[in-house]
Amino acid sequence: MSDSLYAACAEVLTTCQGLKDDLAALLDPSTGFAPRLQHLCRDKIDELERTASADVSQAELDALRMEANTWGLLQALMPSPHHTSTPKPSSHRTHSRPRPPSHRQSCTLHPSCPELVVVREWLHETASTVQHPEVTTGYWKFTKYNRAGTREGLVREMDPDAVNRGDGKTLAADDAAFEKSLAQAIYSFIRAGRLDDAVELCRRAHQPWRAASIRGSLLFQWRAIANEQCDDGLDDEDDAEGWQGNQRRRLWKSTCIRAALNPNLSDPERVVYAALTPTPQTFTVLRSACRTWEDHLWVQISILCEEKQSSEMLKLKGCFWEGALAALEEIPAPLNGADEEEEEEWQKEVTSALETLGGVVVEDGPPADNAFHVSQLAIILNRIQPLLDTFAAGLRDGIYDPDSSEYPTMTRFFAHLCLFLQMIEIYTPPLATQVVLEAYLQVLEAAGQRELIAMYAGALGDNAVERYAMFLTSLDLSADIKERRLALTRAREHGLDVNTVATVTAERTIEKAFEHLPPLRGPLPSIIALQPEPSNVEMLLLRSIEWTSFMEATYDTALEQATVILRYFLGTGRVNLARKLLDMLPPEIAAISEPEDRATEYLHYRQFFNIWELLDRVTECRSLEVSLMNKDTRAEWLRDYKELIEQCYEAIVKLLTEDWMLPEQAADGGVDRRYLEMLRVRQIYVPELILRLHVMLYSSREHIPGNLCVALELANVVADSRYKLYDDFLQPDGRRLGEYLGVVRQAVIAGMESGGSDSFRVLQVGA
Repeated sequence: MSDSLYAACAEVLTTCQGLKDDLAALLDPSTGFAPRLQHLCRDKIDELERTASADVSQAELDALRMEANTWGLLQALMPSPHHTSTPKPSSHRTHSRPRPPSHRQSCTLHPSCPELVVVREWLHETASTVQHPEVTTGYWKFTKYNRAGTREGLVREMDPDAVNRGDGKTLAADDAAFEKSLAQAIYSFIRAGRLDDAVELCRRAHQPWRAASIRGSLLFQWRAIANEQCDDGLDDEDDAEGWQGNQRRRLWKSTCIRAALNPNLSDPERVVYAALTPTPQTFTVLRSACRTWEDHLWVQISILCEEKQSSEMLKLKGCFWEGALAALEEIPAPLNGADEEEEEEWQKEVTSALETLGGVVVEDGPPADNAFHVSQLAIILNRIQPLLDTFAAGLRDGIYDPDSSEYPTMTRFFAHLCLFLQMIEIYTPPLATQVVLEAYLQVLEAAGQRELIAMYAGALGDNAVERYAMFLTSLDLSADIKERRLALTRAREHGLDVNTVATVTAERTIEKAFEHLPPLRGPLPSIIALQPEPSNVEMLLLRSIEWTSFMEATYDTALEQATVILRYFLGTGRVNLARKLLDMLPPEIAAISEPEDRATEYLHYRQFFNIWELLDRVTECRSLEVSLMNKDTRAEWLRDYKELIEQCYEAIVKLLTEDWMLPEQAADGGVDRRYLEMLRVRQIYVPELILRLHVMLYSSREHIPGNLCVALELANVVADSRYKLYDDFLQPDGRRLGEYLGVVRQAVIAGMESGGSDSFRVLQVGA
């Protein structure tokens, strides 16, 4: 669904990592890291909603929307360097004048609970779209029309309280429906923090008293005696007496609370009054209107802000604006240290109230235990480090389903959250960060975003090389050699040691292959049997050598790994695979002379395959003989045939008499795995080469009579105690010495066919 979003997020990460020393740029409210990711998520949501793709589930859209909202919350709560300085008061203002409550809200409420104010504003911005009721052409027009008739049960009076007098009178059905939808729309506007729109809606509905009730929530403001400069562009001329807001807000508040608790009012009406005055008394009413987790959060935040605002105003004698001089006489003198204790108690109250949201039951939308809701609550409570630990533990324990539609979005958010915190130098738990990034790398792999792996793997620090090597290992056979080389090159672009990555990748690939391949032990394989096609695991082992063959700096490692793989392939009788591996190695490897035992072993393999190729060429040359050759053609063919046999004989005898594949034993007489594997290879191929050479010489006796003598002389080499070639025939499951003696006997009999009873005559004739 969001393949393009992966790349876009990576681009933002790259850009912001280049600004890691510029904190102001990273936290910029428009172009910082969090706002950029928020915009990406919103753009993706708009795109998906426009296309209305059937492949996108509602859960995926909800996850994207919550990711965008969470980035917005994080940005809102991050301290911006642009607003760290406090403006100085104007010199021509006096501090002895009492300041109006609206300014007190910004000057006393924010230092006490700035996060809650910011969270409330964030909840307003992310609220659902308000559904406007249909426009009415008059006040209760259907009731007004029907009350003139004979219809019973309708109210006779047209004042707003007519239906609340308890006499059972009601409005006309259409008016009642409109009143309900109007109250619900007003609540939605209040929930979204759009009081001005709610006021305008009431005026258009011909109910100005509702507009007045809503405006009663505005704090009293008299700029003429305020110490702060006003930047809202309004002059005192905008109102007749130079003040705005509610002068009797305390009375208005108590009235709204009573209305919210009045059972005679309709439920939507009570909710509106409860939303205007969020207090512990109206909490139950407000909660009844909550459908989403965000609604429950808004209710708690609103109540906390309203209560804190009232208490702060009382301490600063702000109640003067609601109760005049009489209110000042009711305020007790503050005790020393009481403010600190009160603040501490209030912080505990906030924490306790917000923690209840972790188990609240919701009717619509994702539940309270959704990862994004848990994240938002942790961000508000400033518990990001425990949040990362908890999420990482959930990943390790398999709590989150990797196949769910929300999983990619969730892991993407947490991965970028860890990287963002690191950029702005906020501590992140190392183990949790590693687990989260590992999970996101798996998401990228599953999404086919291979080109992004190196960037995020590089953020793993000490584990970066190992993790990127794991990714390269996971490519298996799906990537050709060009793609593998490109993927390895990306490691350098993101600060990883390419040579180390190549080495570790090859090692992990070999380990992965050997986990599924049968061990190199048991009966010796047959070389003359038809070989099956290589399996995927065998091809994986074969191609593992590519990783250390790209660069000269890893040729030493390639030599070591090549000998391990060659021993396995030859030890299992897979000669063609072993030969293909040898062809894949760069020729420069043959020039490596250290360590000597590895270099010698590699030389032995090259000698073996040179001989194997000569044997194939002899067979191919023999197949070219046809009965219709003319004299010159036959003479040329015979010359080539004889020359190839001589080359093959010399090469094989040289190999057999030079301790081929005989490593030195340890000083203590012990044997290691390498020694046993090389011994196995020798026991398979020494008898095979002897038998093939004998058969080649024997079968060519008609064209080259002297070869029969050469074949019999080969037996002396096999029997020579200096070379002990006969020991290699002693394996019960390999080519037995009796098999070789059988073909020698056949050669002796063939020598006697020319006449005479002397079995050694052929040797004398050949000599």
